[in-house]
Amino acid sequence: MPVPPIQVATPVQTATYAEGDRPQQWAPGDFLLTRGHGPVSRMIRFGERLRIHGDDRHYAWFNHAALVVSTDGDLVEALGRGVVRSHADKYLAKDYVVVRTHAAQHDVRQVLAFADWVVEQRAKYGFLTLLSLAMTMLTGSKLTFFVDGRYICSGFVARAMERTGTLFDRDPVHITPADLAKCYGACPPPLQVVEAAEPRPDGAAELLDRLAS
Repeated sequence: MPVPPIQVATPVQTATYAEGDRPQQWAPGDFLLTRGHGPVSRMIRFGERLRIHGDDRHYAWFNHAALVVSTDGDLVEALGRGVVRSHADKYLAKDYVVVRTHAAQHDVRQVLAFADWVVEQRAKYGFLTLLSLAMTMLTGSKLTFFVDGRYICSGFVARAMERTGTLFDRDPVHITPADLAKCYGACPPPLQVVEAAEPRPDGAAELLDRLAS
């Protein structure tokens, strides 16, 4: 069997869905990007806005990613309780973007096999990875530390995309939802762009306020 080509993650077809909308057809190997409001989601978004500046700031609206694993909208995603199976209907109350990867069938099989394996291993959430990300974003350090077999949401999706022959400009351990959005050209819903591009706060008190909001 021929070896699949290696490619750098580049903009592809995306589809934006407003609250209450869903695709007519899901495709295994695609993934969705959205925004959560829990403590972990707020931490991720805060870190993204420390690292992403200028015109790319709007990508920081995204703070969660989930992998599509069936035509019915079944998902595999890394949440606080670990890497689990779920369904896209849980995001109907949110705005979200679906990234259409158009992966070849043999690549999709690799992606699904990887997702199944991670779930079967009962992989935990990568809280140490979040700490590593925070230190990198705050200090600019290149030091990376994590526990093998533990994932954050976007890192899990990035690892899955590697099965399609895709390369990223940094280790998937440190890929954030905003990085995925930028790599694949996924823009947040139009009404959210202004909010996502708010200026970076200067004072420590403002930083804490944003973390708590």
